[in-house]
Amino acid sequence: MSKPTPVALLPLILFLTLFVGSGLWYQSQDVDFAFYQIQAPVAILPALVLAILLSRGALNDRIETFMKGVGDPTIITMVLIYLLAGAFASVAKAIGGVDATVNFGLSIIPPSFILPGIFIITAFVATSMGTSMGTIAAIAPIAIGVADAADLPLLTTVGAVVGGAMFGDNLSIISDTTIAATRTQGCEMRDKFRMNFKIALPAALLVLVWLFFQGSQAQVEDLQDFDIWLVLPYVAVLVLAVLGVNVLLVLFSGIVLAGVIGLLTMADYSVASLSKDIYSGYTGMQEIMILSLLIGGLGSLMKSQGGLDWIVQTIESISRRLGAKEGSQRAGELSISTSVALTNLCTANNTVAILINGSVAKDVATRYGVDPRRSASLLDIFSCVIQGLIPYGAQILLASSLAGISPIELITHVQYSWILALVALTSILVGWPKPKSL
Repeated sequence: MSKPTPVALLPLILFLTLFVGSGLWYQSQDVDFAFYQIQAPVAILPALVLAILLSRGALNDRIETFMKGVGDPTIITMVLIYLLAGAFASVAKAIGGVDATVNFGLSIIPPSFILPGIFIITAFVATSMGTSMGTIAAIAPIAIGVADAADLPLLTTVGAVVGGAMFGDNLSIISDTTIAATRTQGCEMRDKFRMNFKIALPAALLVLVWLFFQGSQAQVEDLQDFDIWLVLPYVAVLVLAVLGVNVLLVLFSGIVLAGVIGLLTMADYSVASLSKDIYSGYTGMQEIMILSLLIGGLGSLMKSQGGLDWIVQTIESISRRLGAKEGSQRAGELSISTSVALTNLCTANNTVAILINGSVAKDVATRYGVDPRRSASLLDIFSCVIQGLIPYGAQILLASSLAGISPIELITHVQYSWILALVALTSILVGWPKPKSL
């Protein structure tokens, strides 16, 4: 490991400059699909070259560090989720499952409550299964179909799905982020949940009101007949998810069930057709798979060069000065929140960001009088906020890929993450909720 230095963060800055900057420039030139003119997996290549050049040691050692990041178990798990989610969405659509599920949903939900309903359902599923990725993979295809059938804004609808998924990821007691936050801070999950809920609930209520007005003009015309059996794959996926079954097994089961229903109910649907649909789903996830792998390698290089340690130490140094001038507890809470947020920007993984900052956050909490339940809550909240707003994060990439929209445009419509950030910052400034009141 190298000494902490901000120079190690230059590759990430270069990547964001090329990816976001090129998209904004092409957009100013009125070019269609502006943010797809230079694809993110290509824009990251110069950043990887720079990261390797900035590293010390033999070239083979630098490449090995990169490969360890690419092969990180968390990254590989995400790639497998991408593959299975793409395959499930492709097969379910091919057999008519999306249309059937959309028409079934529209037949029982009043049009004006569709958008709030999507958020609530997504939040419930994510809280139950503890993973935002699996939730987005299960809910997004249905929500996209509903948006088209009810003439709802696609970006707003998909943003509601991502927001609901991040709500559940943040609160679920079986989420990786919750486990990491409570273990590093030494508090009980139920206590962290109560603290978290007092901040997340106001944000969620504000989002529901906003979604109601955004979808109040929804129109549902020409509601079509549907075969209830075609809804079964989605029901099975949701039930298995709520029961806590591993997300990979959930999605694989969905693929098998959808395929069997297609083979039994469609005369012209064969094993060869099923194979093609599965492979089509794989290829649709190609861009985000490549980018996720490369992001994992880039994060590993920046960490080995001391970039992430520099962020943590710098924030800690600033917090000491602020603590001496403005009041220790508030300064400590701000330093914990800022540190995990900046680390998440660099790693694009909220669980990893919490683990990196866990020990420092606990030390800051002890020195500045921050309750462990409060520090665990802030670690989880601000890591999830950033994870739901970075265009190169797994959740945004998966949702935008399924919907065929720009990840840059999507992050402006994930209202829950923006509002949660404001509510959480306000809670720090006003000193509420008080841990003793829990």
